[in-house]
Amino acid sequence: MASQSASLKGKRGRKAGENATPSSVQVLDRSLNLLSIIADNDGSTLTDLADHTGMAPSTVHRLLTSLANHGMLTHDTESGDWTIGVRAFEIGNAFLRYRKLGTISRPFLKRLMDECGETANVAIEDEGDVVFISQIESHAPMRAFFRPGRRGPIHASGIGKAILSTWSDTAIGQTLGGRALTHFTDHTLDTLPALLNDIQAIRTRGWSIDDEEHTLGMRCIAAPLFNEHGEAIAGISISGPAVRLPKEKLGVLGPVIRRTADELTAAMGGRRPDEL
Repeated sequence: MASQSASLKGKRGRKAGENATPSSVQVLDRSLNLLSIIADNDGSTLTDLADHTGMAPSTVHRLLTSLANHGMLTHDTESGDWTIGVRAFEIGNAFLRYRKLGTISRPFLKRLMDECGETANVAIEDEGDVVFISQIESHAPMRAFFRPGRRGPIHASGIGKAILSTWSDTAIGQTLGGRALTHFTDHTLDTLPALLNDIQAIRTRGWSIDDEEHTLGMRCIAAPLFNEHGEAIAGISISGPAVRLPKEKLGVLGPVIRRTADELTAAMGGRRPDEL
């Protein structure tokens, strides 16, 4: 009886959840911790990681293998070292690039807002959407506002269409052909042929127009921003009420946005495709 009680006491004395299957959050925490340790030490062995974290070697190996399958780590079978993978580098590099873009773009956005009198924006493309990362608001009482981090539909966005204009028709079809193009207003280009027809006009003039395609009463003019490889990674725009951006004014402001986009591209170390 005493032996049985001691056994039960021992079970009760274990840490909560010691034998439980790790939750997805716990797995993520452990994986990110391993990634951080490996990055800080420029590589680590399985034994070192197990000793450092207190996890069983089998658990560490399972997590490392999963990270490697996603390209976050690589394994040198001769030395036994686990090191940071290409995908982790790409993710980190993307952060630096867009952080750099957000910082460098500020004076260009300020100048554009002062020159045009409307809210100036920078947004990137992500998985078929646009994501706003920086903005200088107009001083006018009625103005456009896009919260940083807000996502928008690429087909009904000035910046989105500016970026699409740098893609081939085939690439546009592959990205958008399999999904519905949401209808926002009677001006929305919600079919692929209509969108491609507008894209051709954008390629010819070098800047795009969101002509009340997402929100009635609001217009936007945009142009693409390029990296050092001549790839469009973002766009810059002005947005404002249609009453302050009548159609006859778009042709005047379009070249201003295009020129600012080219100057910002150069400031980032990028180049237009026709300069390569």
